[in-house]
Amino acid sequence: MRYLWQDSELADIGAKVLAGRRLDFDDGVRLFRSADLLSIGAMADYVRRQKNGDRAYFIVNRHINHTNICVNRCRFCAFGRDPDAPGAYTLSLDEIEAKALAYRDKGIKEIHIVGGLNESLSLDYYLEMMQRVRRAVPGAVIQSFTAVEIDYYARQNGLSVEEVLRRLKEAGLDSLPGGGAEVFAPRVREKLCPKKISGQRWLEVHATAHKLGMRTNATMLYGHIETIEERVEHLLMLREQQDRSGGFLTFIPLAFHPHNTELEQVVRTRTTGYDDLKVLAVSRLLLDNFDHIKAFWIMIGPKLAQISLAFGVDDLDGTVEEEKIVHDAGADTAQSLTRQQLVDMIRAAGRKPVERDTLYNVIWEG
Repeated sequence: MRYLWQDSELADIGAKVLAGRRLDFDDGVRLFRSADLLSIGAMADYVRRQKNGDRAYFIVNRHINHTNICVNRCRFCAFGRDPDAPGAYTLSLDEIEAKALAYRDKGIKEIHIVGGLNESLSLDYYLEMMQRVRRAVPGAVIQSFTAVEIDYYARQNGLSVEEVLRRLKEAGLDSLPGGGAEVFAPRVREKLCPKKISGQRWLEVHATAHKLGMRTNATMLYGHIETIEERVEHLLMLREQQDRSGGFLTFIPLAFHPHNTELEQVVRTRTTGYDDLKVLAVSRLLLDNFDHIKAFWIMIGPKLAQISLAFGVDDLDGTVEEEKIVHDAGADTAQSLTRQQLVDMIRAAGRKPVERDTLYNVIWEG
């Protein structure tokens, strides 16, 4: 069989992909620097088919952002506020419970909760939040609190990360989302989010969650000041952690949105579709020990997310409902899609739609 990339400058990398050999740092840099997007996409699509056949996953989920008050105030974030700033808010436990209850009879499979680092909120607030959400939607997986939030709760209360995770798990927490990873390179973090935990600390929090039997996600925020080399380093650090602890479910590249952030005058435009597809495809090729690569349609738009199903992606996330963080930074996508819209998008791309829960247990297969 003849493959698209056999006449490409990337033919040697393609041969490694066909042989199932692990790609290295130099391979990753070459892939990102190459203009041969179709060959890269074809390689990634080959890997996707080996792992997932023609299945493309989605979930019926609901986002809740409980507070936008945050002590970190990262330069790339348009969501965070000081306590006395216009638009600052914190949801009460009754409000959070009501949002969850509204979806109790709508086939919800995941409640996704993340927010700012709010000094006025206690660990008891978060523990009761988990208990209330668990009672409101007993059949849903609760995927909440980034590694940054977990570390903050630990420091705020003089507890270990493991103890905080144990208490939250007992209260109802099932899984951690992948936010807060940004780019692990110290240079990038010093310039963009100097108050945020280090990349190594982010990995340690997820390793602790994996040790406790919790599955988690991983992300990378790209399209700001990071270099190609820093992108590759980030991906390989995730791969190494997956080799050690094996608890990551999926990888989600997150396209940077500059509007309303401190970086708006530095990074004036969003990522291009070309770069979005390349990041997704290269991620699929480098992260050989990750089962799933997700295109977050909220960030890159439904149409490009649909095309990404031919560039290594096997997951389109879900119905979402009421996303605030990316929309505060200028996202012009809808805040939700219906289940049927996701099914139609996947079928139109020639893939088989599969409704899942957070842990990739199959709910329905079309």
